[in-house]
Amino acid sequence: MKKEVLLVDGYNMIGAWPMLEKLKNQDEMEEARDLLLHELSNYAKYEDIEVRVVFDAQLVPGIQKSYKKFHLDVIFTKEGETADSYIERVVGQENLLITQVTVATSDLAEQWIVFQRGALRKSANELYKDLQHSKKAIENDAKTLHGQSYRRNSPWNHRQLDALERFRDDLAKK
Repeated sequence: MKKEVLLVDGYNMIGAWPMLEKLKNQDEMEEARDLLLHELSNYAKYEDIEVRVVFDAQLVPGIQKSYKKFHLDVIFTKEGETADSYIERVVGQENLLITQVTVATSDLAEQWIVFQRGALRKSANELYKDLQHSKKAIENDAKTLHGQSYRRNSPWNHRQLDALERFRDDLAKK
């Protein structure tokens, strides 16, 4: 099975997803970036894919850096380098027989370039829908797990648990 890598054009998502665009329009770009990372981290963990979020340094000049947050790789490009050029370079390096790279951007020109290099492409809207689908699946899984016996991993058997409950009740009467 191929390793899956999702490269996300961060500012493209912020401009396209309703809740993030609202934050951007209120000049709360840092909050928008953090919310994007939070949403993508749940998606990445549930779908078991590696996610790298790329932000243009043009909007945050002079801070070229990479770090991990919420188990995601966050990359701010070097000054003068766009997220698109960074993504194109990474697609060329990493889209191999053992790795399938998908690029999330709504920039049509960028989609064609990465597609020509063998990567898959996904629009901001498609990623948003995938994320919502995963959220629902996570909620359903949580409900299913919550409905199961909370003692399923207990070292005690039912006979022992019944005896302990009786003992507790006897102590409560005294």
